[in-house]
Amino acid sequence: MKAAERQLRIRQMLETKDFIDLETLCRELDASESSVRRDLDQLEQERILRRVYGGAVPMETSPSRAFDYAIESGRASTEKERIARVAASLILDHQTVILDGGSTVAAVARELKQKSLHIVTNSLPIAESLEAERAIELTLTGGYLDPRHRVMLGPICEQMIGAMRADVAIMGIGAITETGFSNNNSLVVGSEQKMLEVASRVIIVADHTKFGRGGMIPVAPLTAASVVVTDTEADPAQVALLRTAGVEVLLA
Repeated sequence: MKAAERQLRIRQMLETKDFIDLETLCRELDASESSVRRDLDQLEQERILRRVYGGAVPMETSPSRAFDYAIESGRASTEKERIARVAASLILDHQTVILDGGSTVAAVARELKQKSLHIVTNSLPIAESLEAERAIELTLTGGYLDPRHRVMLGPICEQMIGAMRADVAIMGIGAITETGFSNNNSLVVGSEQKMLEVASRVIIVADHTKFGRGGMIPVAPLTAASVVVTDTEADPAQVALLRTAGVEVLLA
């Protein structure tokens, strides 16, 4: 495949993805890493994309994709509020809690405002919602800011999380199947895996639409979660899989 053809294919991929990693590009384009890097450099000069750690993101977003976080926040909002109340009830005062990005975890954060906690997060919306709460000590990770999802990701974020210890991590997830938890963005996966490493207890919050569909990149096996909080519309067979794996499932 010639360079022009590869670059056209990269443009097409960026129309439907908010991040493409170098390994995937090499595989999809059947090209060497050095060739793909040159393609990315060229497309960055043309302001088609921006190079980031591990891959590239689009330079510009189409109107339909410009506010992914806001769009996601409005989806299944009633279910997320119920899930958030149940998840928040599991958190005790004076615990150190890591809060992942995503709209469901942000709903949990709103339910935690009356508690006395040390909260660590890579999410700007969560930090903004908690910054005025005097009973909450708030630590915000550094890292690359994903403008669509409004979370900080990448090696700096992962290093900071990896240096901590937490009582609980509350995490959203892209997909849940019998093979485990998964997501589609390798940078998100990297930060989530660090959260799993440093937390004594892991609470996954996910509405019913996340069950039975696989993400591109594995995050962890089902046994990595202590508790999964979902809504009552979750597929009973998928819920049974979690319980068989020894995971407590709470239906909100």
